[in-house]
Amino acid sequence: QVQLVESGGGSVQAGGSLRLSCTASERTVSRYAMGWFRQAPGKERDFVAAITWIGGNTYYAESVKGRFTISRDSAKNAVYLQMNSLKPEDTAVYYCAAGLIARAGMLLRESEYDYWGQGTQVTVSS
Repeated sequence: QVQLVESGGGSVQAGGSLRLSCTASERTVSRYAMGWFRQAPGKERDFVAAITWIGGNTYYAESVKGRFTISRDSAKNAVYLQMNSLKPEDTAVYYCAAGLIARAGMLLRESEYDYWGQGTQVTVSS
């Protein structure tokens, strides 16, 4: 059973930066596609970014392109989400997820991921 633990959330002013970390319980980041999703109060959980297990290709939601960067460190069994130029609309609980996803088009789908972390709160004030 893969366990994912997020950290790095917090409160920041608009324009600031945060780096989220997701640590897996076993050799996950080099065997699974890894994704970040977020859920704002009263809204559905949305795709933010993903990285493939082969090639390390990255994908982003349009709303975060150019501001967020997903990366992984296989040696540390961790995946990161560097968030720059944060906006109040980025406020949400951020979740890390892992899944055996073969096709890039599936990375955006919450249902394709098998394992989820507990989430970490990110609050951006104006």
